[in-house]
Amino acid sequence: MTAPGPVAIIGAGTMGAGLAQVAAAAGRDVVLHSRTGARLDSAVEAIGTSLDRMARRGASVGRSQADPAEVLGRIHRTTDLGDCAGATVVIESIAEDLAVKRELFAELDRMCTGAEILATNTSGIPIGLIAQATTRPERVVGTHFFSPVPMMRLCEIVRGPDTSDAAVAAARSFADAIGKESVVVDRDTPGFITTRLLTVLILEAIRMVEDGTCKAVDLDRACQLGFGHPMGPLASVDLSGLDVFQDVAAGLYRATGNLAFRAPALLGDLVAAGHHGRKTGSGFHDYTATAGAAGAGAR
Repeated sequence: MTAPGPVAIIGAGTMGAGLAQVAAAAGRDVVLHSRTGARLDSAVEAIGTSLDRMARRGASVGRSQADPAEVLGRIHRTTDLGDCAGATVVIESIAEDLAVKRELFAELDRMCTGAEILATNTSGIPIGLIAQATTRPERVVGTHFFSPVPMMRLCEIVRGPDTSDAAVAAARSFADAIGKESVVVDRDTPGFITTRLLTVLILEAIRMVEDGTCKAVDLDRACQLGFGHPMGPLASVDLSGLDVFQDVAAGLYRATGNLAFRAPALLGDLVAAGHHGRKTGSGFHDYTATAGAAGAGAR
């Protein structure tokens, strides 16, 4: 049986690093690409920290208990997109900017001629709009993973207007191989399943804090205790980034015209002030006192 080919991950942010980690832990060679070496160094450092933490807890990554040194040894860093040419699975995980994604997919289409799938980890941009930049839209598919990738089991596989059954099957096979459970979104609608639902919840949560109904810490605790959520909606958006979420919500509002997706002023105010969540030290919660903790929920 022929061994599966390399996996190329384009983008070395939190999501890209998590994808590289679980793919390498599942035994795949990974090419992790970013435009800067500094971002790659930070990603690999974060992967090492995650692996060490999981090893201390006896947790598994993907389908097996992974040796941190072996996992890191399978991840090859590069700033040259051409190094991704031999990959059989290519996953893009860059900023939610359609123009940038289309430019990247046009390049990947030319370079990665042997790839089974060109996948995008977008959380809301229609797959068909990205696939239009390629000459083979049938192999473009959405693979929406969730952060933190090593811990979250779900992968939404999104079929674009031209996505082939073979591409969907290949995406499902890859997700299964790295220990994820997938659901298929058959209609290429903005926000898919989870982003569409979660965006409404988060925006309403922000409105409740904005109008003084409750503090962020109490709202999040209510969702944890009442709904069984592992973290509340405001802690969740702090983790993903308020700036990223603002773009997602704006995209859904533009695409649907649904007032439920119109962001309250508080979100824009926090983003403009540089309070983007965990990555900046504060968002709806304060993360400066205890790194990685949920913070005081001052807002």
